Formats: sequence, structure tokens, C-alpha cells
Amino acid sequence: MTAECIFCRPQREILARNESAIAVFDTYPVSPGHALVLPLRHVVTIWDLDPEEYDGCFRLVREVKPILESRFKPDGFNVGVNCGEAAGQSVWHAHIHVIPRYKGDTPNPRGGVRHVIPLKAKY
Repeated sequence: MTAECIFCRPQREILARNESAIAVFDTYPVSPGHALVLPLRHVVTIWDLDPEEYDGCFRLVREVKPILESRFKPDGFNVGVNCGEAAGQSVWHAHIHVIPRYKGDTPNPRGGVRHVIPLKAKY
């Protein structure tokens, strides 16, 4: 845990928790209900987690899904992780995005997470 890390001591509603992680709402959501799963131990990426922590984080992703479904009624989900600056990571505490998606929230959702590199998204 570091004093300056915003994810080590998030000041927001905790949606769910287990022995390895907590789930909270994203401060800058891309859609209603956008949540983050944050490991309790401060590590930079999910690759730095030990196997039990990694499993615990992804178990929490599964646990937060029905909470978000109940509260926000999404039509789908994107789950994603940015590991490293080249991948778009901007907070240096591992975290998993759970992003509810809604029909019509983008003109053409085909390709989903493939659109992180727009020119490569078409197939």
C-alpha cells in the first residue's frame, strides 16, 4: 500500500469484496455502472499478482456482474485490463475494468475491445 496511490485507499462505495480485492465504481465512467476491481495488495499490473490474488480478482469480476445487472440493466459487458503505458495504463495499481454496455451506446459495437487499435478493429 502506498500513501499516494488512489487505488490503495479508494474513497467511494465498495460494491463487493473478497480476500484479494474490492470492486468500486470508476470515478470517470465510460458508461453507467462502470466498475473497477482493485487488488488489495499494491502491484502495478495483474501480471504481478500471485496466482491466488489473480484468481480472487477475477472471481470478484464474476461477483460484481450481477450487482451491476440489477442496478443498471445493461445489455452486455466489456471486461478489460490495461497493463503498461503502451497499453494505456494511467494508474500504477493493477485494476480490471468491468464496463456495462447498452444498445445504442455506440453506432457499431462490433469488435468490442479490438477497437483499442481502431485501424486493426475491422475484420
